[in-house]
Amino acid sequence: MKENRYVLAIDCGTQSLRILVFDALGNLTYKDKYDVDKYKSLKPGWKEIDPDHIWEMICHGIRCLSKKEPNLFHQVEGITLSCQRDSIVVVDDKGFPLRDCISWMDARMASNVRPMALWANLVLRMVRFKRIADVFNREFRGNWIRENEPEIWEKTRKYLFLSTYLNYRLTGEYKDSTAATVGHVPFDYKRFRWTGKRDIKRQIFQIEDRYLHELVKPGTILGAVTREASEETGLSKGLKVLASGSDKGCETLGVGCNDLNKGSISLGSQATIQTTSKKYFELVTLFPPFPSVKYGWYNPEITIYRGYWMVKWFEKEFAHEELASVQGDSKQAIQLLDEKLDTIPPGCEGLVLQPFWGQELLRPEARGTVLGFSDYHGKTHLYRAIIEGIGFALKEGIERLEKKSGVRMEEIALSGGGSQSDTICQITADIINRKVFKVQTYETTGLGASITAFVGLGVYKDVDEAVEKMVRVSKVFQPNDKNVQIYEHQYRQIYKRMYRRLKPLYKSLLKSEDQRY
Repeated sequence: MKENRYVLAIDCGTQSLRILVFDALGNLTYKDKYDVDKYKSLKPGWKEIDPDHIWEMICHGIRCLSKKEPNLFHQVEGITLSCQRDSIVVVDDKGFPLRDCISWMDARMASNVRPMALWANLVLRMVRFKRIADVFNREFRGNWIRENEPEIWEKTRKYLFLSTYLNYRLTGEYKDSTAATVGHVPFDYKRFRWTGKRDIKRQIFQIEDRYLHELVKPGTILGAVTREASEETGLSKGLKVLASGSDKGCETLGVGCNDLNKGSISLGSQATIQTTSKKYFELVTLFPPFPSVKYGWYNPEITIYRGYWMVKWFEKEFAHEELASVQGDSKQAIQLLDEKLDTIPPGCEGLVLQPFWGQELLRPEARGTVLGFSDYHGKTHLYRAIIEGIGFALKEGIERLEKKSGVRMEEIALSGGGSQSDTICQITADIINRKVFKVQTYETTGLGASITAFVGLGVYKDVDEAVEKMVRVSKVFQPNDKNVQIYEHQYRQIYKRMYRRLKPLYKSLLKSEDQRY
């Protein structure tokens, strides 16, 4: 019986790590969660973490599973890992990390653009991508390490994603899924392979093939648990390790978004709107869609860089009363904040927020903006304005995606931390003016990874069949017509005009910051 077949899914997110067991009908049969909180910020804007700390958390979590549910543990047929994107680990010739993992949240850049070939500079200028390419070149962690830690670069044998390093700890092999290959690397997103030496991405991200790992299709076997990994985790030596994909890609599959008619909104540390397309299309020239966990397909995406990280920021800076009332329990404090959202009317009585609090790719000079403060606005207004501002940014992303694809997303799934609040789900439905839904589990990244694992184990013939059997809609939110009208006016008449009118001021701020440092 399919319900008696199990896979272990590790969801390695930015703020937490989860050990999950799913059966082949999509039921979550075991969950353990650990906070990922040992990040280091040696300088402002830096964000690093010891990759072996993550590995030790995984080992501890798996051993806890074996002790708490020994019968279930021994029925697991395979293990798969989904991970945060674009976090980098460099290792030596023995596979040991040479420094801490540089997180995707890290804002450091190389001081100078590493020289590119004349032909590359000409092409980039012709397609008006030179400015963005120069930013990518400076953001490339390899260039920063070359410039600032040459002794480490000299010892570097492999340049890995965090997911690749963790798979290496399980299997002893430098392999990863094409669907996990998302970040500042010379990857051919259209053909799912590393680029050739004369590809323009290789000019932007200058790294030789010898530093890169082997790519495999999602849903295939990466390798088997080694003796060393077996001793550390308690897993059986030889247990199959299956390729899945990045956290966002697995999340999109885990909510059943397997074509352009559906969208997947992730209300996580990064807020994103993704869809799944058979056709390759670029939202901006040279800015590719990401590789889907549904192999051969693509995940076009719009990202709000900080997203629901802003909720964590708000909690830290303003929710002292709520935290005190629940003895410092962060989850309960956020629930108290969510319960207050309905005390503020839609539109926040004229308070509008633009959530550009991170490094926006297409608007690098932009900053977060709150417009419309009056003396009757309080902290709950600001909290709701954050939720609405992220909603407006996602609506803008949906419109961009639909214009490019030519297909309307008839319904949109919600997942990620923000989706646990029904009030936030309803606000999102009202802002984007279409039906939104949640599926049977909050752990959609783990569910998506498990879907690919069961396909790899031969339980299902393909991803679409697995989605049909394993994903179920649990709750639907329909837009409220009255609220839709309020938000539509605020979005069209205020929000959409803010960036263009404030852009000159943003540039002046950027110039002031450059002079200060």
